[in-house]
Amino acid sequence: MLRLHCFCQSGNSFKAAFALRAMGLPYESVPVDFMHGQTRDPAWRAQTNAMGEAPVLDDGPLRLTQSGVILTHLAHKTGRFCGRDEAQAREVLRWLLFDNHKFTSYFATYRFMLSFAPAAPDPAVLAFLKPRIDSAYGIVDKHLSGRQWLVGDAPTIADFSLSGYLFYPVEESGIDVAGTYPHIAAWVQRLRRVDGWGDPYEVMPGERIAPRWMTQ
Repeated sequence: MLRLHCFCQSGNSFKAAFALRAMGLPYESVPVDFMHGQTRDPAWRAQTNAMGEAPVLDDGPLRLTQSGVILTHLAHKTGRFCGRDEAQAREVLRWLLFDNHKFTSYFATYRFMLSFAPAAPDPAVLAFLKPRIDSAYGIVDKHLSGRQWLVGDAPTIADFSLSGYLFYPVEESGIDVAGTYPHIAAWVQRLRRVDGWGDPYEVMPGERIAPRWMTQ
């Protein structure tokens, strides 16, 4: 049985959950109590993930961490969503690296600071992140202006990866992605129609939390 250690606020976890569901792979969700510090606990790190992060995927005796590694493993395991040939597989990897370095990285940090951080965010840090979000999203919006999917003519794990945080309410980040990036918005709607898609707050464990600092 596949086991996915995850929690509902985590877009990185949702990337893996989306892939598992789209691939039709049965799995068990293992709740991670990130908001109360479970991933910072030395025992959890020793037993589950020394990097102190979710998601974590158990595939029999194999334990995998980092969403890009998990997505790549699942794509190779099933032969699905990995690109049609070697050239597309390289392009998928290129977008996975861009996602982890910039597209998800900046946005997820910005959203966390505004919605879930224990202390109010430093305006200077938000000001540092926002133009970097705009730049990364502008690149992807332009790329999608003449195509349906990031790579080739069908969805791949690159689409699952980059979209991981885009199914959460705009109130959690204050960034109106749909109103600002029309090609990303249309792509997100296409992804919602992929078999296996579900709302992150419905398909992963945990309690939904009202944004902490957005109304301050």
